[in-house]
Amino acid sequence: MTSLLSIVTFLPALAAAILALFLRGEDRAAQANAKWLALVATLATFAASLVLLAGFDPANPGFQFVEERPWIFGLTYKMGVDGIALPFVLLTTFLMPITILACWNVTHRVKEYMIAFLVLETLMTGVFTALDLVLFYLFFEGGLIPMFLIIGIWGGRDRIYAAFKFFLYTFLGSVLMLVAMIAMYVDAGTTDIPRLLRHSFESGPIEILGWQIVGGMQMLLWLAFFASFAVKLPMWPVHTWLPDAHVQAPTAGSVVLAAILLKMGGYGFLRFSLPMFPVASEIVAPLVFWLSAIAVVYTSLVALMQDDMKKLIAYSSVAHMGFVTMGIFAANRQGIDGAIFQMVSHGLVSGALFLCVGVIYDRMHTREIAAYGGLVNRMPAYAAVFSLFTLANLGLPGTSGFVGEFLTLVGIFQADTWVATVAATGVILSAAYALWLYRRVAFGDLIKESLKTITDMDRREKTVFAPLVAMTLLLGVYPSLVTDLIGPTVAELLSHHDAALAAAADAVPGLRLAGN
Repeated sequence: MTSLLSIVTFLPALAAAILALFLRGEDRAAQANAKWLALVATLATFAASLVLLAGFDPANPGFQFVEERPWIFGLTYKMGVDGIALPFVLLTTFLMPITILACWNVTHRVKEYMIAFLVLETLMTGVFTALDLVLFYLFFEGGLIPMFLIIGIWGGRDRIYAAFKFFLYTFLGSVLMLVAMIAMYVDAGTTDIPRLLRHSFESGPIEILGWQIVGGMQMLLWLAFFASFAVKLPMWPVHTWLPDAHVQAPTAGSVVLAAILLKMGGYGFLRFSLPMFPVASEIVAPLVFWLSAIAVVYTSLVALMQDDMKKLIAYSSVAHMGFVTMGIFAANRQGIDGAIFQMVSHGLVSGALFLCVGVIYDRMHTREIAAYGGLVNRMPAYAAVFSLFTLANLGLPGTSGFVGEFLTLVGIFQADTWVATVAATGVILSAAYALWLYRRVAFGDLIKESLKTITDMDRREKTVFAPLVAMTLLLGVYPSLVTDLIGPTVAELLSHHDAALAAAADAVPGLRLAGN
């Protein structure tokens, strides 16, 4: 089907338009209709993405299901997926029905709430399917708007501060990316991403205002894209917007933010930074390694000091994303495979952890760790689910969390042993804060009066967690579901990357080749 990608991308937006135009009223019937339409639309989108997966040829490293047609102002509407993009499309469409079902109890401006999530799904999917710079930028920046509204309208007490901080950090970082995209168009004469992947940007040293720029134009473009993707991921030290956004966002907003929106930064590094600016990526890789290693250790220690469950998990996300950036810029097969797998796994596990927080928050209306204790006595099913995702978050073998961390550490050890040694301490620290949180919440005697009548998960909540449990365990014991899908595309990326470095070795004195 020639328009399958457009269907997967825009079906949620179509449902949002139907909601906006035809659904009236705020009574219970109207609220139920809004929820059911959103759930059906997201399930249909997931079903369409499975058709996409069924028709995808993993042996083909290029873009598939390509759609290309004239657009506006002489621009081209071009969509397509390869082995790197498809896992993120599937992750998005898989998680959105779960997210809608998780926020079934919302009662405030339900129609608008569902519209925001449906529009957000379209914009997130579009980031991973766009094959034109302008189209990519519109999707990438457009996603800020519904998430800004989700935090600002349905968030907590300090939601306005958190929403504006989220918006300003991510928007200002992307302004430099827009300037870089304009420069790329001027240099290459196209905004077509596949053509830009084959274009060689100047990598020889240049002088600007008396400053010698090693890496030339590639370095300037790399830094501009880095400003955007590092904030989106986020990397240390531009991560401070994330804990505030998570704490103030509603549960469903935190799930989408952690599970999908953060992955746009990692995807950007894989789609643009590494293949389009290989020389600059190689030059700056040591800086990225140490920033990432600091992030792993520092944010893990900060997580140990938190008294708010959401904030602890938010800092945990920054630490896990540190492994992702190290794996990507290690520029070897294990590192990149591990980084992609880690992003997919983190999407499942972190989303589930925020849902775990949401379950008890709905009952007790507090996220303070000290307010809980002994929940295993009243909520055995909840305690079992929470324990699984806690163990997956710290990388227990047999869960998806182990595979991603193991592969990235193997890749990092090949690139820089000292960085890998520092990063490996993050595995120990993650066990410390994750198990500390679980012990404080689930174990111990049930002595707090407010908890003695708390009820276990209901059928809807168990339904929400069931697919997340299944995928976390399945990917833990059968990781080739992901690695076989991404393998040829990653191999092609590395082949292009190494060839570009070899060709540029004379232009950049002292440049090391990847893997050496």
